[in-house]
Amino acid sequence: MSNSLHSSGLAQRDNLIRRLLTLPIRHLQQAVGSLGGLWRTPFTSVMTVFVLGISLALPATLHLFVKNAQQVSEQWDSASQITLFLKLSTNKKSAQNLVKRISLYTEVDEVHYISAEQALKEFKLLSGFGQSLEYLDKNPLPATLLVTPTKRFSQAQAANELLAKLKKEREVEQGKLDLEWLTRLEAIAQLIENIVIGVALLLCLSVVLIVGNTIRLAILNQKDAIAIMKLVGATDSFIQRPFLYSGMWYGIFGGILSWLAVTLLALYLTGAISQLTDLYQSNFKLQGLAISEVLLLISFAVLLGLAGSYMSVRKHIRTIEPNAD
Repeated sequence: MSNSLHSSGLAQRDNLIRRLLTLPIRHLQQAVGSLGGLWRTPFTSVMTVFVLGISLALPATLHLFVKNAQQVSEQWDSASQITLFLKLSTNKKSAQNLVKRISLYTEVDEVHYISAEQALKEFKLLSGFGQSLEYLDKNPLPATLLVTPTKRFSQAQAANELLAKLKKEREVEQGKLDLEWLTRLEAIAQLIENIVIGVALLLCLSVVLIVGNTIRLAILNQKDAIAIMKLVGATDSFIQRPFLYSGMWYGIFGGILSWLAVTLLALYLTGAISQLTDLYQSNFKLQGLAISEVLLLISFAVLLGLAGSYMSVRKHIRTIEPNAD
C-alpha cells in the first residue's frame, strides 16, 4: 500500500511539473491566437487602435509641451538678476568695495558694476534725448550693480530673500527684482499641468470604455462558441485569456501609434521653433519623448487595454451558459 501511495505522489508531482511547463506555452498560443483574431477583423481592430492612439497622443503631447516649457523656465530662472541702485553720495571706491563684499556672498554667482557715467551714456543712446541731456548740471543717474544669483538662489522665494539681504548694505539706496512675470509663468505652467492631468484622466477613462465595448462585441459574436467550450469543460479563466490578450494587443499598438503621432508632431514643430529661437538668439531645442517615457506610455496603454478587457470578460463571459438559447 505504501508503494501505491508513493506512486500516486510521484504521479501528482509529475502532473504538476508538466502543467507548470506547459502553462507558458498555452499562454503564448492564446496570445498569438488573439492576435490572429484581431487580424481577422481588420476594420474593427484598426479603428480601435487609432482611437486608442489618438486618445493617448493628446495627453502625451500636452506632457511634451509642459516638459519643454519647464526647460525654458529653468533657463530664464538661471538668468534672473537683481538690480541694486546705489546712493548718489557713493563714490567709486566705496562702490568697488561693495562689489567685493557682495562677490563673497555664497548666494551670488556674479556682480557687474555700472558706473553713473556709463549709465548716463547708455541712457543717451537708448532714450533719444542725447542733446537735451547735455544741458544737465550734474548726472542724475546713480551707479548700479547687477547681481546674478546662483542657480540655487534664482527661484522666486530665495531671490527675494537675497534681495532683502542686499538692501541692508549701507551703500544701497534701492533694490529691484521683477519676479511678477516669473510668478505668472509658474502659475500658468502649474495650470497647464493640472489641465494635462484632468484631460489625461478623462481620455484614459474613454480608452477603458472603448476597449471594453470592443471586447464585449467580440464576446457576443463568439457567444455560441463560448457556450460549447463551457459544455466540454473549459473554465472561465481559460475562455477569458484570449480576450485579455486582445486588450493587451490593443494597448501595445495604440501606445506605439500615440508615440509615433507625438514624434511626428514634434518633428513638424521643430522647424518653426528653430526659426523663432534664431530670432531671439537662443539655443533652445525641442525635446521629444525619452526612451523611458515611451516605454511608460506603451506600458500605460497596455494597462488600460487590460483594464477595459477585464471589465468586459468578467461581466459577460459568466452570463453565457451552455443551455442558453
